[in-house]
Amino acid sequence: QVQLVESGGGLVQPGGSLRLSCAASGNIFSIDVMAWYRQAPEKQRELVATIISRGATNYADSVKGRFTISRDNAKNTVYLRMNNLKPEDTAVYYCYVQVRRSVISSSSEYWGQGTQVTVSS
Repeated sequence: QVQLVESGGGLVQPGGSLRLSCAASGNIFSIDVMAWYRQAPEKQRELVATIISRGATNYADSVKGRFTISRDNAKNTVYLRMNNLKPEDTAVYYCYVQVRRSVISSSSEYWGQGTQVTVSS
């Protein structure tokens, strides 16, 4: 089993910054994909950013140039640095990983519990 612990959410004024963290632990051989999703009230969950094991990244158009995803493979941790935050960034942010438990196993998906980010003056 794999556990994900998120931290770093909170209340911030427009234009401010936050950094989210998500640490994975448990039966992990490798983590192929790490990502952040978000879900605003009455909206569907949407992909914010992804990062694969070799470091390539992808971002939603709405956050390009403002958010940066990174990972520390030694710590099995993914980060999301969010700058110039806007009220429309308000949502619950969820960590997502695809984990392999051995060199021959297929990957399994896991989700974090979610952390609230509120952007308001």
